[in-house]
Amino acid sequence: MWLKALRVIPRITNEEWNTLDIISKWLIASRGAVFIMTAIAAAIGGLLASRYGHFRWDIFLCSLIGLVLAHATNNMLNDYVDFNKGIDKDNYFRAQYGPHPLEHGLLSKKVFIRYILVTLMLSLLSGFYIYTQIGTPALWLIGIGLFFLLFYTWPLKYFGLGELAVILVWGPLMIGGTYFVTSQADWNGWVVIISLVYGIGPTTVLLGKHTDKLLEDKAKGVHTLPVIIGQKASRYTVIALMVLEYLFTALLVIVGQLGPALLLVFLSVPTLLKTIKLYAQPRPLQAPKGEEGIWPLYLVSYAFEFNRKFGLLFLLGLIIDLILHKM
Repeated sequence: MWLKALRVIPRITNEEWNTLDIISKWLIASRGAVFIMTAIAAAIGGLLASRYGHFRWDIFLCSLIGLVLAHATNNMLNDYVDFNKGIDKDNYFRAQYGPHPLEHGLLSKKVFIRYILVTLMLSLLSGFYIYTQIGTPALWLIGIGLFFLLFYTWPLKYFGLGELAVILVWGPLMIGGTYFVTSQADWNGWVVIISLVYGIGPTTVLLGKHTDKLLEDKAKGVHTLPVIIGQKASRYTVIALMVLEYLFTALLVIVGQLGPALLLVFLSVPTLLKTIKLYAQPRPLQAPKGEEGIWPLYLVSYAFEFNRKFGLLFLLGLIIDLILHKM
């Protein structure tokens, strides 16, 4: 179940839930399947630290663990806040695509709060260790991270700012922050630009998800960006952002900030074309034939698949580039 929960959001019954160990329950409650986006971001920051500065394994590992746990905390806090505000009632979108610990009665509010607090404290402990090693700059990064963690669900998501928050968090904050604390080098503007290449990816995933549940969010008064700009504009924004990732990568290679190994990302073009074809059409109101297993996750599932492939190829390219650079 650990491996399954890290690959997909499993759909289980209350009886099956009661047979699981605590780690499996935590992975399902915190939606562990999406942690790969955070792990890739931290890994990119570590590779850039080794390329442009120095590298400390202890600080990098604390950064990786702390960021993943912060992501888990935010996912659970998101469920908790939406549940308390009544957003998840009446078979709302979130309760359809996977186990909702509170809405489905898998955990009491008291136990769920305990999950959140323990996860948050472990994340902060990782940050505290980094603070003991590099000092005050770590506190600034932790403070910014806590702001987005605590206020993403409300008010940022409710007023069309969630998507902007994601590109900042998965880009400059996660990648740039990991680079900075791991290398302890001066701030590098190129690292910020490189971080945006990957930061765009999780943003397209969130846009896909919010477009999937546009009607439900609109009815509940949750004004995500797709609710504000409409479905068609949202779908074409995702397409534009995905293409932009390739253009940014090519530009970084052309100007010499990254080596040609990063052009490996173009191996994901077939997945891009499949995703563009899907996003160029209005989202169906019912599950298309063959897609029943992922419904109501539809647009987001394709965006997630594309981001995972692009991100892993980007990471592989950075590894090869680093080896060649050191040689």
